[in-house]
Amino acid sequence: MNRNESLAYLVSHLNLDLQNELDSRLKHYQLDIKLWPVLFALWQEEGISQTELSRRCDVANYTMTRLLDQLQSLELIVRHQEEDNRRTFLIYLTDQAKAMEQDLIREAERVNEGFLGKLDEQEREVLMALLNKINHRE
Repeated sequence: MNRNESLAYLVSHLNLDLQNELDSRLKHYQLDIKLWPVLFALWQEEGISQTELSRRCDVANYTMTRLLDQLQSLELIVRHQEEDNRRTFLIYLTDQAKAMEQDLIREAERVNEGFLGKLDEQEREVLMALLNKINHRE
C-alpha cells in the first residue's frame, strides 16, 4: 500500500493542514488551536460539567483541566460549583467569549471553504456524509 491508499495517512495529513490553517487564524485572536474544540463545544451547549466537556472533546480530564485553566486566565470561561456535588464544576462562557463566537466560526468556515472549495456541492455532501459515517456520527 502506498500513502495515497492509506486512510490513516490521508486523514492525518489533512487534519494537520486543517489545524495549521485554523491555528494561524486563531492567533489573530490570541488563541491556540488546542482551545478550539472546547470553545466550539461550549458555544453549542454551556453549563456542562468538565467531565462531559472532556467526553465531547475527546480529551482526558486532566488535559481538560489545563485547557479550562488557560481559558479562565483569558477570561473566556467561568466555573460554577454545582450545588449538589461540590466536586463538580459547570463551565460557562463569559460575555467576551460569546462575543467572539461569530468571528471565530466565520474563520473556521473560511478554512473549511479553502479545503472544500476544490469540490463541487455534491462531492462536499458525499464527503461529509462518508466522514460522519466512518466516525459513527450518522
